[in-house]
Amino acid sequence: MNPRLKNIRIKLAQERLDGLLLSSPANISYLINYQSRDSFLVITKDKEIYITDSRYTEEARLYLKGGIIIKKIDGSVFKTIAEVLGDLNLKRTGFEERYLPFADYRKIRDNLKRDMELIPVYGLVEVLRQIKDAEEISKIKKGLNITFKALHFIQDFIKPGKKEIEIAAEIERFIRYNGASGAAFEIIVASGPNSAFPHHITSQRKIKENEPVLIDMGVDYSGYKTDLTRTFFLGKINTLFKKVYRIVSHAQERALRLIKPGVALSRLDLSARQYITQKGYGGFFGHNLGHGVGLETHEAPQISGKETAKAMPGMVFTVEPGIYIPGRFGIRIEDMVLVTRKGVELLSGTFNK
Repeated sequence: MNPRLKNIRIKLAQERLDGLLLSSPANISYLINYQSRDSFLVITKDKEIYITDSRYTEEARLYLKGGIIIKKIDGSVFKTIAEVLGDLNLKRTGFEERYLPFADYRKIRDNLKRDMELIPVYGLVEVLRQIKDAEEISKIKKGLNITFKALHFIQDFIKPGKKEIEIAAEIERFIRYNGASGAAFEIIVASGPNSAFPHHITSQRKIKENEPVLIDMGVDYSGYKTDLTRTFFLGKINTLFKKVYRIVSHAQERALRLIKPGVALSRLDLSARQYITQKGYGGFFGHNLGHGVGLETHEAPQISGKETAKAMPGMVFTVEPGIYIPGRFGIRIEDMVLVTRKGVELLSGTFNK
């Protein structure tokens, strides 16, 4: 049996559910090892039913393995789901409250028999996805190799007079030619004062001499994402930029040295944040230290002061301290790490730091 499906069935028993209705593409893809789009999955104690429409039925028949039943949507998707749940006589079916819109929930509910319940559940699959297996780690590493190549390639393209959007377009073109299906998210190219916006929308602004260019990018490789940020500088680097860059770099190093199985993830955030605060820039570091990466660019666990989880072997997440000075510049150094049994593997190494 698929070990992922076996694990989710254990959770169904713990939650006293007869079945689970999944609508998150990432969660479905994880459980059936197939890149799901615009579809639903019903899991019971002994069956998996993949509910999709005519755009995907033939593809699903080709790629889905292990006896998964494919149900073609006939008319209303909500009636089809209700019919599947009814045919299976599922009295208590869990649904992903984070991903199923309330209006969709009501339409399914209205088509169910009176003695059937829809039970909201949260994070049943996401907690399993936190621990990557060897195949997942291999895909992430292959995606990172493409990311490294793209960042190396774009260095020669970053010149005064080039627009931020031109640089993003060149990166997008390069990663597709080199094996990625596309960018993991909208590529961020933030030049000069725009780099002080942590999630700047790449613009038509032309890059100027003697200013930083922050690039936050990742690729999608076989469904798995990468996420790296590097800050480049054109021309003469000024004293303040050097000072802030060293602070950000040292803050990241302090957090990286702490990573090992059993360490509280909140401690990593605290370590980097305290260091930046001690150097007088605490008010300029507003976001979390990092986040999990896998089938989604941002997934569990969160590397924040509020996170209650501890590091476990197989976790993949970012470590990305930053300092953003409004009107001047911003610096973020973002790397991806893998928690190992002995400690940590810096998946992105010292590339372009």
